[in-house]
Amino acid sequence: MRISDLSELLLLAALWGASFLFMRLGAAEFGPIALVAVRVTGAALFLMPLLRLRGQMGVLRQHWRPIFVVGLTNSALPFLCFSYAALSITAGLSAIFNAASPLFGAVVAWLWLNDRLNRTRILGLVIGFAGVLWLAWNKTDHVSAFKPGGSGWAIVACLAAAVLYGISASLTKKTLAGVAPMAVAAGSQLSAAIALVVPAILWWPASMPSGTAWLTAALLAVFSTGVAYVLYFRLIANIGPANAIAVTFLVPAFAVLWGWLLLGEQLTGTTVLGCAVILFGTSLATGLLTMPAYRIGKPT
Repeated sequence: MRISDLSELLLLAALWGASFLFMRLGAAEFGPIALVAVRVTGAALFLMPLLRLRGQMGVLRQHWRPIFVVGLTNSALPFLCFSYAALSITAGLSAIFNAASPLFGAVVAWLWLNDRLNRTRILGLVIGFAGVLWLAWNKTDHVSAFKPGGSGWAIVACLAAAVLYGISASLTKKTLAGVAPMAVAAGSQLSAAIALVVPAILWWPASMPSGTAWLTAALLAVFSTGVAYVLYFRLIANIGPANAIAVTFLVPAFAVLWGWLLLGEQLTGTTVLGCAVILFGTSLATGLLTMPAYRIGKPT
């Protein structure tokens, strides 16, 4: 990996990590639905001109139906889940649960696409999901977890988003294989924006959000969504998808860092350990890490 590729990988992780910070800052004033609507609309306004410059508008028109579905499952709905979670739990914790998305993706691919699971990948799923359940149990306030605004519902929302990302990965592979990535990126944001027009109008905040809230929403839309998509697909082209997925392991670190620096969020040993277990399981389940095979030889 070249220095320039590594720099872009770190920048992408920083931008995606910052998205959890921006959601934490903006969700209280906008509300989850309005914030996500602003996010995807801004991202679409950023990406659509790039798609036109590449001469790929025809690709979007040709494949608009599956792209619209991916826009719902990979953007609108999971963004809503994480924005809702941002009202109750820290940016770092949300990002750690987001890192479990490849675990759900592996299960969905096995069930839907008959993707083969060897012993190492199965072990990774067991370890990863054990880490998710343990961290969720530890971070849930068992007295008020499922009351309005409780941490329980926030964690459920994060895990629902991770499931949606897992479904979207297989859905994209099955229906959009070979389609220009920029068409999928721009089209999915446009689709999400269209789908959220009416809900955003109905649930628009009664009082106009502050300038700071609008600034965080704009940063979330342009940099953590629009620019991030461009960087991600550029990395896939330059270093391949297997290396680009390494960003999954860096995003929680940046989310925790931004939360600590700018919001004063505390990092506990439990959070670090839970994150390590989830990421270790994910690395096994996705094939990024393999277990050595031992063979017992015959005695001589």
